[in-house]
Amino acid sequence: MLTLATIVALLGIAIVGHQLSPLLLPKADVTGVVEPGCDLHRRACAATLPQGGRMEFSITPRPIPFLQTLRVEVTVGGVEPRKIEVDFAGENMNMGYNRGELIATGRGTYAGEAALPVCVSGSMAWVATVMVETDRQRIAVPYRFDVGH
Repeated sequence: MLTLATIVALLGIAIVGHQLSPLLLPKADVTGVVEPGCDLHRRACAATLPQGGRMEFSITPRPIPFLQTLRVEVTVGGVEPRKIEVDFAGENMNMGYNRGELIATGRGTYAGEAALPVCVSGSMAWVATVMVETDRQRIAVPYRFDVGH
């Protein structure tokens, strides 16, 4: 039989888990679509956002290296971001928490720094998910790329 203390403890765990879940599992109301032919090793890549917005995402230096400071830049149009974050995740391997918030630099452009951890296999498929939070919705745009030594 469950005691009142057990029920309160389980309720507390559920509340804390719900509050922390966006840190580990980014939620999005809608998803943007990356234009075909995207190659982040060569250039910035564009995506179409819902309701006619547009986003451009770039990572430098090029080609994208492991274990070096990367400059990440996002330019958005057609939406008014309250916050932009980029989450880097291994496509086939958990590489831990690797997300950073970008800072507004003017005219719809946001920038920050990131670093990709090295993979023991020598190459790695990555997904950089750009998360745009507005007053009304959260938009996620996944950009896929490979990095190898």
